[in-house]
Amino acid sequence: MRNHEVTKKHQLLDAKGRLVEPGWSRGLVQVYDRRAIRAPKFRIKEWDYYLVLSEQFACAFTLSDDGYIGLQSVSLLDFTRPWEHTETILNAFPMGKMKMPATSEKGHVVYRDKRLAMEFIKTEGQRRIRCDFKNFCGGKPFSCDITLEQPPMDTMVIATPWKEKETAFYYNQKINCMRASGSAYFDGKEYAFHPETDFGTLDWGRGVWTYDNRWYWGSGNGVINGKPFGFNIGYGFGDTSAASENMLFYDGVCHKLDDVEFHIDKSDYMKPWRFTSSDGRFEMDFVPVLDRAAKIDVKLIVTDQHQVFGRMTGRAVLDDGTALEIKDLMCFAEDVHNKY
Repeated sequence: MRNHEVTKKHQLLDAKGRLVEPGWSRGLVQVYDRRAIRAPKFRIKEWDYYLVLSEQFACAFTLSDDGYIGLQSVSLLDFTRPWEHTETILNAFPMGKMKMPATSEKGHVVYRDKRLAMEFIKTEGQRRIRCDFKNFCGGKPFSCDITLEQPPMDTMVIATPWKEKETAFYYNQKINCMRASGSAYFDGKEYAFHPETDFGTLDWGRGVWTYDNRWYWGSGNGVINGKPFGFNIGYGFGDTSAASENMLFYDGVCHKLDDVEFHIDKSDYMKPWRFTSSDGRFEMDFVPVLDRAAKIDVKLIVTDQHQVFGRMTGRAVLDDGTALEIKDLMCFAEDVHNKY
């Protein structure tokens, strides 16, 4: 059944390490347990990724334990110039040593080395991001203390298998519309977030992937008619025949979409994009401002990514047929090809 909603709580994986019930849900209904995975430790991927976005700038933070490699990353983006810098620290074979929480609903994620101290702190109704990064760019440090408000609200959760490997799976939650406050500091400048206009998004993921994958993902948040609005769109990753991850969020309630397609001129990612939907409920034009492009090729590990930030204009339709007019909403969409 297309867009199957999972509503009953149960273990994510069966005794053979296979997904019990592929589909989408409004929260973490299925219970992730690392011990139930039937794959080598070096193939398990666990990550928390936060993006905090304003009209003029953004910060992104990753803490991850991806089996044979750990990837800890901070990005600062300034759309007024436009300019961006991403600094990444790689760790060999963490394989569970980071003790990433089994749920996004509780537990902290902490990383420290001689150069980077970063922590994601979860408390009741809030998430806090603290970071101190020495020699972040040009010998200068980066720091931040940002708080995201998370009142009770729907989220996007998807459990996705792979046809070619039955013990491979992707369990993912996207939490949109978290109002952001606090500041980041770099090169003598304060980047202040204001909860009236600025939002954070969490991409929480656990799973075992196949080696070679390409995906498309887009997300954004704003205020429409005085209420928080957000969207999550994406495809290409795993076997999504049970459900897509396409969803609108409005005033704390999710509205499930069917298929969304990205129309990109891959010869130039800074040319305008279009988004179309099979159900006609997400029709958008996207004007890029900044392409956060990265390419790494070190034999077994290859990544080629374009995370493009820009402004989206168009029409989003809720479950009850209400059409929301979107005008110059700052957001991002990406095309990523990974081998690792």
